[in-house]
Amino acid sequence: MKTLRKATHLFGLAVVLVVGSITSSAADLAAEVAAIHAVDDVWVKAFNAGDAATMAAQYEEHAVLLPPGAPAAHGQAAIHAFFAKMVQAAAKDGLAFSLRTKPAGGARGDMGWSSGTYVLKDKAGHVIDTGKYLSVSKKKDGKWLYVRDTWNSDGPPASTEPAAPPKK
Repeated sequence: MKTLRKATHLFGLAVVLVVGSITSSAADLAAEVAAIHAVDDVWVKAFNAGDAATMAAQYEEHAVLLPPGAPAAHGQAAIHAFFAKMVQAAAKDGLAFSLRTKPAGGARGDMGWSSGTYVLKDKAGHVIDTGKYLSVSKKKDGKWLYVRDTWNSDGPPASTEPAAPPKK
């Protein structure tokens, strides 16, 4: 009888430990995903401020940026150069970038990801572009940094056809 009672108590303790670790694990995952999304928020604020240096600082030293319609940018210096041109043109055109709510994300160990949709508006508030993005991040020294980042428009690709000559 004592053995059965001990076994019941041990089983109960095991259940409590397992349930507690699942709850703790879910809370840890939610915190990691929130931290990954916080990097996305820093990136957006930096874009809208024309701050290419802060944008590039969100990338790991050997990260790869995979922009649409352009060659890949390898490494933080190349990523900075790409964004320096991009934010200069965006500022000139008065463009503002935002992420839509409820992005997806996940993390396991020191690797994580984020994906969602974006909107690009002109200074009058008209939608210029919408699309989606996917980033893969790595946690280094307690900070999440992008290691791969890409996005693409929901609109049709730019025409590769030469412009028609003007009619006379």
